[in-house]
Amino acid sequence: MDSIAQLRKNYTLGQPSESQVPRDPLPLFQLWFDQAVQAKCPEPNSMTLATADQTGNPSARIVLLKGADQNGFTFFTNYESQKGKDLAVRPQAALLFHWHELERQVRIKGVVERFSPAESDEYFHSRPPASRIGAWASPQSATIPNREFLETAEERFKAEFGDTPPRPEHWGGYRLRPTELEFWQGRPSRLHDRIAYKLVGSNWQIHRLAP
Repeated sequence: MDSIAQLRKNYTLGQPSESQVPRDPLPLFQLWFDQAVQAKCPEPNSMTLATADQTGNPSARIVLLKGADQNGFTFFTNYESQKGKDLAVRPQAALLFHWHELERQVRIKGVVERFSPAESDEYFHSRPPASRIGAWASPQSATIPNREFLETAEERFKAEFGDTPPRPEHWGGYRLRPTELEFWQGRPSRLHDRIAYKLVGSNWQIHRLAP
């Protein structure tokens, strides 16, 4: 096997400047996201969500972005999962988007809050019935004896709810309100562009970071 350390790629696709980006980071995120969609990046809304438990032990996993606006970045999950437990005791998190085809990353840090029950209901009922049943059938992050356990639970909840399962109280949305964002664009010779936004009071400060 070739040495992993010898893998190389020269990045050449873009050159953002801190003097040309918008004063607010959301329009730039929306532009980059739209360009990732247009470039047919696989699942452009997939993102790494990093959390930490009460003692500071970190966890990271891929989840799907379900919305982005001036209020923040939203995703949905089981409140009793590992990430739900982490966020209950330490409501801060980091997000990472990686769009390989565009040689771009976006890193986001912020404070996380739960959706209201009404907001979670609205999204839950827009999901396919099978996904709604899955929210009932899976005790996410818990140890289970085998695959049959899930399949049996799925059949039980299908029989109970049919095609109109209600939202479980343990499932719903989160909104990350950003305090820091970094837009990373690959450049030749590893001299990448890193344009960072930091929220100070109600204003965003923009600066360039060394690669």
